[in-house]
Amino acid sequence: MNLSLLLDMAAEGFGPRVIVGRRDGGLRTERLRAGASLTEAQAAVTAALGVRARVLPMADEPVTTWVGARGRALPFQEFMIVEHAQGPVESVELRGLDQARPSGAVLEAIAAADAIVIGPSNPVISIGPILALPGMSAALRNAPAPVVAVSPFVGGRTLKGPTDGFCHFAGIETNAAGIAKAYGEVLDGIVADEDVPGMHCLVTDTLMRSAEQRVALATNTLDFAAKLAG
Repeated sequence: MNLSLLLDMAAEGFGPRVIVGRRDGGLRTERLRAGASLTEAQAAVTAALGVRARVLPMADEPVTTWVGARGRALPFQEFMIVEHAQGPVESVELRGLDQARPSGAVLEAIAAADAIVIGPSNPVISIGPILALPGMSAALRNAPAPVVAVSPFVGGRTLKGPTDGFCHFAGIETNAAGIAKAYGEVLDGIVADEDVPGMHCLVTDTLMRSAEQRVALATNTLDFAAKLAG
């Protein structure tokens, strides 16, 4: 059975966190106040929610994402939820990043993985902070497993969220080639609905409207990674 490391840890879990709200946030805070590491606190949250997959924060040190928009700097969740992601985005600040490092659990998972998959998330505020973490890109480049990204763009556009605005701010083209360039030497291949010249690419349908489509894309991605691994 393939072990894949899904690098899709959006800043403080936007999405599921909005749904479960106080339940996961309260449990995490409770465990942290009791002296648990962030890795340990996250393990308690995933267990309480019945999530079978192992979910790891990128670091045990606190790193927070702040977004500058309309002359103000806002915590990421406030920008997304309270401000409804109203741009234009003027800055992205990762507070605490210089003092943080990948946790031992993350480094062990990377070293033991059969495939490392970067999920189709916002390359600026979801994937970007992870790759910017000191030591993370080096760990991925040196991993024995292939690193494969799934492009978040379908038909040259995003299907939801403020990805376009963040990419415009960061100067990232909203296509598969833009993702490949943004992730750089970390990548061994990319999965997209368009070809990327000069890179190992699986061109396939990346639209995930149903459970069947999600399973198909995941299966195709892991098969592609296995071929890259030789």
